[in-house]
Amino acid sequence: MKKKIYYHDTDHSGAVYHANYLKYLEEARSEFLEERGFGVKGLLDGGVGFAVRRQEMEYKFPAFYNDTLDIKIWVKEFTPYRIVFAYTLHNQDGKLIGKAETDLVCVGRDLKLTELPPGIKAALQKDSAV
Repeated sequence: MKKKIYYHDTDHSGAVYHANYLKYLEEARSEFLEERGFGVKGLLDGGVGFAVRRQEMEYKFPAFYNDTLDIKIWVKEFTPYRIVFAYTLHNQDGKLIGKAETDLVCVGRDLKLTELPPGIKAALQKDSAV
């Protein structure tokens, strides 16, 4: 996923404010699922959601206003109830900006743990077979 950095993403130093990276990771996850036919709105309408269980972000170098980040995302592991996504973020010059992991659990409308839908499991199994 490509992400252009705008002025509103930055702090007074001109660097991206650290918490904004979490938004970029969320966007990458949404696009990842959508590319596999699972839009977030459709999942929510069907009573399936994801809650962040754990989030890690290792900052290596700042991104700045007008940079374009290349965010690579992949599934590190999954179980019937969880997905762990991993990411790398590089700027337009190939400089490593950061690494991250998001551990998500699948929840129903009642916010209780529920199994991943069969279609998502099948898509994740297909990805991990590649």
